Amino acid sequence: MSVPTPSLDLADPAIDVVELTRRLCDIPSVSGDEQALADAVEAALRALPGLEVTRDGDAVVARTTLGRPERVLLAGHLDTVPLTDPPNLPVRREQHPVDGDVLVGRGTCDMKGGVGVALALARRVSAAGADARRDVTFVFYDHEEVEAARNGLGRLARNAPHLLAADFAVLLEPSSAIVEGGCNGTLRAEVTTTGKAAHSARPWRGRNAIHDAAPVLARLAAYTPREVEVEGLVFREALNAVLVSGGVATNVIPDRCVVTVNYRFAPAVDAAGAEAHVREVLDGFDVRVVDAADGARPGLHLPAAADFVARTGAAPLPKYGWTDVARFSALGVPAVNYGPGDNATAHADDERCRTAEIEQCLQVLSDWLAGGVA
Repeated sequence: MSVPTPSLDLADPAIDVVELTRRLCDIPSVSGDEQALADAVEAALRALPGLEVTRDGDAVVARTTLGRPERVLLAGHLDTVPLTDPPNLPVRREQHPVDGDVLVGRGTCDMKGGVGVALALARRVSAAGADARRDVTFVFYDHEEVEAARNGLGRLARNAPHLLAADFAVLLEPSSAIVEGGCNGTLRAEVTTTGKAAHSARPWRGRNAIHDAAPVLARLAAYTPREVEVEGLVFREALNAVLVSGGVATNVIPDRCVVTVNYRFAPAVDAAGAEAHVREVLDGFDVRVVDAADGARPGLHLPAAADFVARTGAAPLPKYGWTDVARFSALGVPAVNYGPGDNATAHADDERCRTAEIEQCLQVLSDWLAGGVA
């Protein structure tokens, strides 16, 4: 028996931002299965006056076209990681001993709290009509929680980059309602050692490639991460072994071992500079870069960003992980992370989000959109 899709009727005053978030979560949207939620979001936005709505796959873009001198963009992904067994849906609203009033269930933190805020803002922007001080673009996209090649924001950047044009962007990823500027870049490399296979009873006839990987691990264990200041924020880097693979059987001396290394690098350098650093640290070893993505500079010196940070009332922090703000940076759009939810609960079986943070983010963003540049 199919379960009815919860209504996202933005004209219904009974659906406040917390209830909207709950209903968004109760439409399951594990990566690759976002269509039902994308359909509901599209229908809700098309019902609002003053928005130009575009659909690309399971990504939905809504834009005001008032001709204002400044355009800001708010973005959030629709998909979630897989549900638990039994499923951690439907969402529960309860009192947590530490966090107070919370929504508990898949997607509450990452990141349908942010998506709920964006939809509630679209309702307010639509109601403001010609009185709005800024033009606004809302982007709801698919496939964020899987490999980068399928990312819906990346697809939009390739298919319709004009839809992502803006002076400043806010990615509503969970950040505990504190601005996190920019993000570190990420690089993945494979370090290979080669030996000679032999019977494990006669190891002197071969050379153990796993043993030869010990100096690689020793260098990584001794590595001191750099702290790099970028536009007033201090980004802490990280260089670690994350996978080790080698051997074919328990009675064979392995002739090959691969140590996979992940480098999280400050946005002061690009992927080429990050690769050069990894090769310097692991000089003398066979290093092959298999994946890399640039980070994003904070851009907090820009008027729109500075005004936004001031309205939050909290000092901004650096984003150590990689997020889609880097995609905006690649398009020349400065962007920050700001949204409800503590990343420590994202993807957890008891994923949750404070309702007060959802309401706080809505109020801060609403005040910012309504005001002029400081």
